[in-house]
Amino acid sequence: MDVSIDHPTGNANFSIVTVHGIDLAFSYRTNIGIRIGYERWTLRVNEWGPTTGKHMNYLNEDKSARLEGNEFKGFVNDMLENVMSL
Repeated sequence: MDVSIDHPTGNANFSIVTVHGIDLAFSYRTNIGIRIGYERWTLRVNEWGPTTGKHMNYLNEDKSARLEGNEFKGFVNDMLENVMSL
């Protein structure tokens, strides 16, 4: 199984976990984004604070494309289910 973890900004509180070509971005312990392959990041709306906002902006500064919390969770679940069913 191909699994890796990266801290792209050098901060331990911002991580990208990659599993089988799926990137999951975390601010602290919260999943804030998902990307499959080289697609654009899909992010959720920032409901926390400025540090999490910086992590999100690192991935994609376009705030208009961010999903609300429940919509984002559903999107992530759907993407993971689709990949796991392959």
